[in-house]
Amino acid sequence: MIVAQRRYQNNHRGRVKKQEESFFDYTLLFIVLFLLAFGLVMLYSSSSYEGSTLKNPDPAYFLKKQAASTVVGMAAMIVVANIPYHFWERFATMGYIVSIVLILLIIPFGVEANGAKRWLNIAGISVQPAEIAKVGMILFLASLICKVGRKIRSGKGFFIVLGIPVPVCLLVWKITENMSSAIIILGIAVLMLFVACPDYKRFVLIGLLGTAVCALAVFLIANSADSEGLGVRGTRILAWLDPEAYASGKGFQTLQSLYAIGSGGILGKGLGRSMQKLGFIPEAQNDMIFSIICEELGLFGAISILLMFMLLIWRFMVIANNAPDLFGALLVVGVMGHIAIQVILNVAVVTNTIPNTGISLPFISFGGTSVLFLLIEVGIVLSVGKGIRLKDL
Repeated sequence: MIVAQRRYQNNHRGRVKKQEESFFDYTLLFIVLFLLAFGLVMLYSSSSYEGSTLKNPDPAYFLKKQAASTVVGMAAMIVVANIPYHFWERFATMGYIVSIVLILLIIPFGVEANGAKRWLNIAGISVQPAEIAKVGMILFLASLICKVGRKIRSGKGFFIVLGIPVPVCLLVWKITENMSSAIIILGIAVLMLFVACPDYKRFVLIGLLGTAVCALAVFLIANSADSEGLGVRGTRILAWLDPEAYASGKGFQTLQSLYAIGSGGILGKGLGRSMQKLGFIPEAQNDMIFSIICEELGLFGAISILLMFMLLIWRFMVIANNAPDLFGALLVVGVMGHIAIQVILNVAVVTNTIPNTGISLPFISFGGTSVLFLLIEVGIVLSVGKGIRLKDL
């Protein structure tokens, strides 16, 4: 009797242990690794000519730098994925404050590159505070929304949470002159708030108001008598409306990008055979790398990569829907919003759907800080996924 009882207890414990088996999203990991590998291949293809024109010619110059950042990022991703995601909740407020401080430090200590002052040199490593601000905003808003609770449904609670990212967005926009990152940070906040707040009427009104303001601004700029006094942003909008009229200025990069897309056709010219990367598209390995993908791999390659990003977003949605709690779900939604908005904006800029603004393609464009913190965010998502418990049906 006692032996039978012990066998039952052991079998029951084994069954419970099996029922509580942790979940790990290998599909998500595979997609990220594929995008990283593909990004390195396309980075070398698009930057080899640029690397050969440096003072110390090296066709693999950009590839080596990106590969080093990728290795560090993957190590960070593995570490973060094995840390319970609630550990980061205690650093949420600190992340928000540190983001603001680092952005402010750009004023006296910022490093200028390619005409933009957006980097800090920390221990010999260039860091872009805007990328840190994105992670910090995701952590802080996830923690804050959980603390606010149902009060977020009230008008006061809603607009307090919505106003939290505004100071960071303004600092990123004005100090670093990086409007695209400011838009992404605000977009992340709006998406997280959209998921947490069931009152969709407010978002419809905000969307309509934002669209009306943008349309009015474009109308006023397009009909301005003094086109030379509009500044950089105004000129970019005019170049967006009529790129051929600004072919030697702000419209040059956009036109070359469209030439690359058009010449690629359905199947492309072949890997490494792009003509536009040979000095025609400035910084082809950065914001305009999607146009090189279109030229070398054609419409087929471009759609394939977009499908990989769609699969990535789908895996984020699966983890968010099954997250153990609201904090974990909001973390995943924040990361999903970051990547989705950045991909949409990058493709829209390359195809001249929106005015040209510097924004990279996640995991593919050149940028050490970007790939490092993107992989850290993926590590957070994997950590949330590990909190999901599988049950036998």
